Amino acid sequence: MARYRRAAAKALFGGCVFLVVTGSWLIVRPPELLRVGSSYAAKIVCSNVFIARRNAAAVLDEDVQAPGHPLLRLMRQSVDYSDMTVTASLLGLFAPGYAAYREGFGCTSVPDGDFLTAREVVAEVPLPKIAAGPADQPWPAGEHGGSDPRFANILDDPALLGPGVRGVVVIHDGQLVGERYGDGFSADMPLLGWSLTKTVNAALVGRLILQGRLSPAQALLFPEWQADARGKITVADLLAMQSGLVFGEDYGDVTDVTRMLFLEPNMARFAASFRLAANPGEKFSYSSGTAVLLSHVFMNAVGDRWRALSFPTTALFAPLGMRSAVMETDETGIFAGSSYMYATARDWARFAQLLLNDGQWNGERLLPEGYVAAMGTPTPASDGAYSHAQSWIHGPGDVPNAQYGLPEDTFWMLGHDGQSIAVIRSRKLAVVRLGLTPSALGYRSQELVERIVDALDRGT
Repeated sequence: MARYRRAAAKALFGGCVFLVVTGSWLIVRPPELLRVGSSYAAKIVCSNVFIARRNAAAVLDEDVQAPGHPLLRLMRQSVDYSDMTVTASLLGLFAPGYAAYREGFGCTSVPDGDFLTAREVVAEVPLPKIAAGPADQPWPAGEHGGSDPRFANILDDPALLGPGVRGVVVIHDGQLVGERYGDGFSADMPLLGWSLTKTVNAALVGRLILQGRLSPAQALLFPEWQADARGKITVADLLAMQSGLVFGEDYGDVTDVTRMLFLEPNMARFAASFRLAANPGEKFSYSSGTAVLLSHVFMNAVGDRWRALSFPTTALFAPLGMRSAVMETDETGIFAGSSYMYATARDWARFAQLLLNDGQWNGERLLPEGYVAAMGTPTPASDGAYSHAQSWIHGPGDVPNAQYGLPEDTFWMLGHDGQSIAVIRSRKLAVVRLGLTPSALGYRSQELVERIVDALDRGT
């Protein structure tokens, strides 16, 4: 019996030593995968709490843990409502990730924990206030939404709206003709667009091209590129995702894109550091890093840092009346134009209406002539899947429009977890669909859009 007790004691001691060593390792040098997970959790909770005004526990459960990597189910959070910061960590102890809210700019990941610097870079930026449209006036000038009976049954079909739907808005001929919202969501709640942000980012580049402050042919975009072949990369190459730069876009592990979004304080510097894998303009490679580089390029073209930080609001959101729209930045104050824009479904629809208007709004041209056409024109290097201006020709799942019988001129804004906006200029139609719908569920919003187009064409 004494021998068994001694063996049990040794085993217990060994287990304690293992736990102490493992715990010390996780505290002193946590694996990057854990840091990515905790930073992701902190960022998602922060933005949804302080922009969308959602319950923190619900966000952790529904947005972070339920659909994600198994490690995310072990994340715990701490929300400081007075300081407007969020800390998330494994089991509440290990590999902490941080995020901070800044008025007007939403939340940013703070990989190094330097909240002070993260706030100082956007402090006192003079963002103009966008007046609310009259509640009794029709959208888009006001907030009164309509309802076309032709689409009622379609929008009442859960299978067509898809699992995890949060907001759907249909606009036709300049009017809001139908909308639906998931449980707990509403027309007033800003929703994350993920990579829908890329097309908005491209529109900001277009604003500067119209003003003559940027050129599609402009090269030598970063000082570190001027000594090698990267100096040949043009604005047009970045817009078409044909920079030639190496960049891994895989999610679910520590890859280039997850490292950029959750571990790098300066996303643009990280994205600019990659080598060339192909000659600029020759090879298509979808890359969130490329979109962040475009953010840096347009901000440099604006020049003054304060004006650059206020540019999305002054140049685009204010003219369109997108008062809910928030573009978030990295810790250093560069817009994360690949992924992080929040807006209500109606405001996302306002942007779609700008595209249906060929870049004009209330008689004023906001985008260069032909710029929206470029968004709907495929590049040869992408085998017809992607456009010349940060939008998709093929729909969700990289499926050609013809497979669903959609009009030939249909193009798409697409984002992670089921975000989509279909733009069909020949029908004066756009369909916004926002939600949390992992691709593994197999949902494709083309079926929703197809049914709406059919109803419109039948007139019933």
